[in-house]
Amino acid sequence: MRPIIEFCTNNMHHGTDKLMKQLEANLDYDVIEYGCLGNCGECYMFPYALVNGEIVVAANVDELQQRIDHKLKEIEAMFDLLGE
Repeated sequence: MRPIIEFCTNNMHHGTDKLMKQLEANLDYDVIEYGCLGNCGECYMFPYALVNGEIVVAANVDELQQRIDHKLKEIEAMFDLLGE
């Protein structure tokens, strides 16, 4: 199963647009941009994304990328354990 990474259009002022484009280039991920994800507090304050429905927040875009990568590795490890 391909991980789903969701971004909020309103969060692009933090620089998440560049990260979203970078992740879209990887065909192993489903990357979706929404007008609003309903996390207005996080959206206003920090760069964030949803990875398989779980919120991933960071102080800056570089840290967000690292946290998304970490979350994707966790998901991959879980599927490896389950044999899927």
